Amino acid sequence: MGSQKTKKIIRQFQGIVTSDKMDKTRVVIVSAFKWHPKYKKQYKSSKKYKVHDEKNLSRAGNEVIFQECRPLSKDKRWRLIKIVK
Repeated sequence: MGSQKTKKIIRQFQGIVTSDKMDKTRVVIVSAFKWHPKYKKQYKSSKKYKVHDEKNLSRAGNEVIFQECRPLSKDKRWRLIKIVK
């Protein structure tokens, strides 16, 4: 059998930093509009992620891009890539 190489899809999100009180960790909220299947109306959905920020560069209110990585702690599975604003 031939060896199949599958490309791992690395998920990236963009969100706003809501908390910068922990050392090297930021809480980022990602908001999205979704459609309700029955009522056919849009509603706002949001989720919080704990993101690893190695150099403590981001502050509360910053818009950031982060991506999936290996588990860094119990809750952290995301790494900061770039500060947008």
